[in-house]
Amino acid sequence: MELFRSILASLVSKGLRQDVIVLVVSNPVDILTFLAAKELGLPRGRVIGLGTLLDTLRFRSLLAMNLNAPPTQVSAMILGEHGDSMVPVWSSASIAGLPLEKYPGFSQKLGLDVFARTKSSGAEMIKKKTGAGFAVGISIAEVIHAVLLDSKRVLPICAVQSGAYGLRDVAISVPTVVGRLGAERMIEIELWPREVQGLRKSAGVLRETLDQVFLATQRS
Repeated sequence: MELFRSILASLVSKGLRQDVIVLVVSNPVDILTFLAAKELGLPRGRVIGLGTLLDTLRFRSLLAMNLNAPPTQVSAMILGEHGDSMVPVWSSASIAGLPLEKYPGFSQKLGLDVFARTKSSGAEMIKKKTGAGFAVGISIAEVIHAVLLDSKRVLPICAVQSGAYGLRDVAISVPTVVGRLGAERMIEIELWPREVQGLRKSAGVLRETLDQVFLATQRS
């Protein structure tokens, strides 16, 4: 944490331009994104984190593999913390425009198994390959392309929230329009009540961690 703060201080000391986009990719990404947003003093949305984008890509890939479906036609998203409290959004998941819950071969058990595998994928890659650099690189490229090309892509990246789903003062992943200005707009799609509850619980977990981080900083 101190190393990260020293990097932020170095950026500020060199006269950080107000029109830059800062993309945080290190873990814990949600915590570091919040810290960067607070300490860099950039306009809202210009500090973003990789969030649950990698989790989402893994989630889609595993769904496609288990259902023998084309990966490019799987639409599903994971929101919340990049961590144990992440939230799978089943309510809007689909394959080729067809509701996932009605897709041939899908069951609640399969969905739960896929989500569990998604959550453990990072640790599995580290154990087997000592890291997940290639997958992370693809996720980073997606965000960079969205910014440079101003493509307005909707991605589950994290940024400091100011009201979406009732979330405030925490960096967490929600559906976000990403373009030349960074996190340009949060899209508050209708979620199932349990998904909203999970998202707010995830924010609570992050808020507790942030409180501990800032308390430790004050003590030091």
